[in-house]
Amino acid sequence: MPGTHVNPTRMELTRQKARLETAVKGHRLLKDKRDELMRRFLDLVRENMELRLKVESGIKDANRRLVLARAGMSEETLQGALMAPKQEVYLTSSTKNVMSVDVPVFSTKTRTSDPNDIYSYGFAFTSGDLDASVKSLADILPDMLRLAEVEKSCQLMAAEIEKTRRRVNALEHVIIPEAQENIRMITMKLDENERSTQVRLMKVKEMVLQDARKEEEARKAS
Repeated sequence: MPGTHVNPTRMELTRQKARLETAVKGHRLLKDKRDELMRRFLDLVRENMELRLKVESGIKDANRRLVLARAGMSEETLQGALMAPKQEVYLTSSTKNVMSVDVPVFSTKTRTSDPNDIYSYGFAFTSGDLDASVKSLADILPDMLRLAEVEKSCQLMAAEIEKTRRRVNALEHVIIPEAQENIRMITMKLDENERSTQVRLMKVKEMVLQDARKEEEARKAS
């Protein structure tokens, strides 16, 4: 049954056909969008898993090295070495559009280009384990930023996939069947009206012929 009352007119029939055509086209486009979003989402999920394992491994290695450095250095020396960072990292954030989803993009720029500026201390009174810990953290910084991008992108894409899925279901199970039912109902009503009109015309024609025969018989009788 149609969801709303429609007038069984040819104009309404044309409107419902146009509505159905638009809904079918929109359904096809949204399904394609949903499928492409799912493909990209799954790619991001796989990348997210790889990055998370890599980042966790890097942090674990940095912590292990820091524990060794703490064991070989006094607490005062360690705190003094890390008290005044020499390098600075500037983070900028922007977005890019992926299938109508604005996903974040992070980029970094260091104050200097010298890779040795990550060490804020001299090497005379510090251990090599501290150097390795600092180097490990510096190396995984790009992966940490990319992990943040990917995780946020996954959240945004998941929300867009759900929104698109609801739209696809609404078109597939509500709007398209409703338009099809309205077209069927209007077509049946118009056909019924046309048959009724033909019957009335045939009766009128028969009455006209009968009147014509009666007039002819009366004329002959006179």
